[in-house]
Amino acid sequence: MIWNVIDRRTRPYRWERVNVVIEAVEHDNSCVDADQAEAAALPIVIDYDSRDGVPLREAIEWARQLRCPVTLYIYDADDNSNAAHFTAVSEDRFPEH
Repeated sequence: MIWNVIDRRTRPYRWERVNVVIEAVEHDNSCVDADQAEAAALPIVIDYDSRDGVPLREAIEWARQLRCPVTLYIYDADDNSNAAHFTAVSEDRFPEH
């Protein structure tokens, strides 16, 4: 289930192919001014997953059907979403990466 969406595309009108990353929404708890989510139960928690080159509607449907509350990050299809994502968040939330 999608609880938050962060759109990091530089070309926001492209929807046929995007790269997406999902993370458990509880990862956002350490961000400044974030709403606080309870930790998801271990059997359903999704720490991190991604899909590249998918239609935006498919990415939304995929994330919406998950049992764990997630933040959906959207990137342009021609960037390296995994590298871009962790470059953007590692200093704030994942210092061990």
